Amino acid sequence: MAGNDGKHRHELSHSHRVISSLIAGATAGALAKTVIAPLDRTKINFQTRNMSFNFREAVFFLVNSYHKSGLMSLWRGNSATMVRVMPYAAIQYSSHEQLKHLLKVETNAQKRQNPGRSFLAGSLAGVVSTTATYPLDLARARMAVTHKKQYKDLSSVFRNERFVNLYRGFVPTLLGVIPYSGFGFFTYETLKRFHSEYTLREPNPFERLAFGACAGLIGQSSSYPLDIVRRRMQTNNEYKTIMGTIRKVVTEEGLISGLYKGLSLNWVKGPIAVGISFTTFDTINKFLKNITVFINR
Repeated sequence: MAGNDGKHRHELSHSHRVISSLIAGATAGALAKTVIAPLDRTKINFQTRNMSFNFREAVFFLVNSYHKSGLMSLWRGNSATMVRVMPYAAIQYSSHEQLKHLLKVETNAQKRQNPGRSFLAGSLAGVVSTTATYPLDLARARMAVTHKKQYKDLSSVFRNERFVNLYRGFVPTLLGVIPYSGFGFFTYETLKRFHSEYTLREPNPFERLAFGACAGLIGQSSSYPLDIVRRRMQTNNEYKTIMGTIRKVVTEEGLISGLYKGLSLNWVKGPIAVGISFTTFDTINKFLKNITVFINR
């Protein structure tokens, strides 16, 4: 893997590498989020309300939404998700590719000697993409938990909210994305490296899906309480600060049942989404690089 990437790096210009990673990242993010959109909406519904979570209630929410508003209601807010996730994923993956080079975590030897650099590259990529696209994340959350009459489309959220309100929950989101993105990229890249060292070949798509699933499981579990906090602050004006939100959630709903509400659902949808995302990015990015190299010969 490293050898092929190094070959591409010599043959491709910097602009071609950036464009390839942007296109691959946007496609990966869009595909992954569309697949798990109904589960994502279900999770947000429980995260933002003082109600207990279990899989029976989750299924009831999905069935009830279908009977009340039709099948497409399960993808309500997905248009906002696409507007947000495509630039988010494009920036995140492209930033990660550049940061790996900048922080010198490209070679296997350097990764073994400095595992913190791989984690740092992933964390910084998450910070950059989150900062650039946060208002779109808030708009998507508002649409996911409200009736269509309140927010008809994405633009209506921006028309009805003050600019400062579009960054409600930004701090816990930023704090959460550091371990989420850091552990996610680090786990995926490390598993790929170990696989290549022991099998002397690149992982196939199914193996990449498995590595991505592990990355999603670890990344999301490490940052989940902050995900609860950001959703509450995004969708309810009663929650003003991080500590105030944590105290209120713990007091009213309990430590585990409150701050980890819906985590079991995340263990289902998270690995699926992250696995699809990483696999799609690697596949499309490699394909675009090969096409560019072939054309430039």
